[in-house]
This record gives sequence, structure tokens and C-alpha cells, in this order.
Amino acid sequence: MTAPPPLILIVEDDPEISRMIADFLQREGFEVACADSGKAMDTVLQRQRPDLLVLDLMLPGEDGLSICRRLRAHEDFPILMLTAKSDEVDRVVGLEMGADDYLTKPFGTRELLARVRAILRRARAAPAKPLVRRYAFDQFVIDLDARSLQRGDSASEALQLTSAEFDLLGCFVLRPRHVLTRDQILDWTRGRSPEPFDRTVDMLISRLRKKLDAASPGSNLITTVRNGGYLFTAAVKQVS
Repeated sequence: MTAPPPLILIVEDDPEISRMIADFLQREGFEVACADSGKAMDTVLQRQRPDLLVLDLMLPGEDGLSICRRLRAHEDFPILMLTAKSDEVDRVVGLEMGADDYLTKPFGTRELLARVRAILRRARAAPAKPLVRRYAFDQFVIDLDARSLQRGDSASEALQLTSAEFDLLGCFVLRPRHVLTRDQILDWTRGRSPEPFDRTVDMLISRLRKKLDAASPGSNLITTVRNGGYLFTAAVKQVS
């Protein structure tokens, strides 16, 4: 029995580019679905799960970086990001958000095909990702999927965090003992471009610090690195 062809979902608001990519990939034997925005993409994802997402960076409404960050919270299919920008920062941020590769416009169809095939090969060869995302640090256990934080392993000692505080802590837990800048934290937790002198991160970190310190006095889990950013000092290990 022949396996069905891989499904490629193209999220691109330029109809000419979307049609060009779709026609080419269909001729190469792929099944293709198209969406022109994040909202249209969500509608497609309710019906189908793609083998690969081709995602434009610049989209109306929710941009590609925000979409990539949002999908990576619960989806593991590979993402190829398209960008008209040549700035290295945009490419690096896209990869840090969870994109598997990027392609800068304008691009040739043969290069696109080579990237698509390479990503699909890597995806087939990659080991299965853990189903449970629970991590222990200091005196805490955090479950990123259940969005819960407990002191010890007792549900009776759950700490109440706001959604933004939990996203911030999750960002640190996944990148322990690495200095994170304010811009990186904003990108990873909110999927938007930072504004000059944005103090949102500082206020969130202050609130999160108080809650963690109250539950574990003297732990000093989040430190400020002068002219650098913030550092999560705890050792983190995955738990079942």
C-alpha cells in the first residue's frame, strides 16, 4: 500500500507567491494546503495536521514569529520560515522561536525543494519528543503543558501565577543558566517586537521573583546581569 504524500501547509499572504509555491510542490508530488493568515491557518489545522509548515514572517495581523512561538507550545511538526528580510537578527530569532530552517526571499524553487526534502528527512529520522514536559528545579515542579507550578510534588502546594508570569518562568526553565536579554524574553514569551525602554519584562520578573522567594526563601532563582539581562540560576531536570 502506497503511503500518502507529505502534506505541506503554506501560510503566505501574497497570493502570487503562495500559488507559485503550491503549484511547484504539487508538481513535485506533495499535497498542499494554503492559508493567508494565522487565523486561516488555525482553521486548516482543525481539519488537517501538516508534515511541514511553510510560514511567511510578515503576515497581516499575527506575524510569523508569534505564530511560530504559539505553535511550538503544543505542536512538533517542522516549520520552514520565509522572510524578505536579510537581517541576521530576524533569522536568529525565527530559529530560536522554533523554526527548523529559513529561506530568504527571493528564492529559487529548486532551493525551496531541497530545503523541504531535507527538513522532512530530518523529521523522519528524529527521535520522538517526550510527551511529558515536567521539570524540577530548586523546591519546585513545573508542568508546562498542564500550566501548573508546585512546591515539591504536592498539588496542595500549588503556586498561583498569572498567565504572563507562567510564560516567563517557562522561558527561564527551558533555558537555565543562560543570560537572557529583555528582547529575547519578549520575543519568546509574547511574540512581538520590543519597544524602546519597554519595562514589561522588568515588572513581570519583579512579581515572579517575589512569588518564588516567598515559597523558597533565599533561593535567588532569578538574578540580574548588569548590561546583559537576566539569569535563571537553578539546575533544571526533566521528571516523569
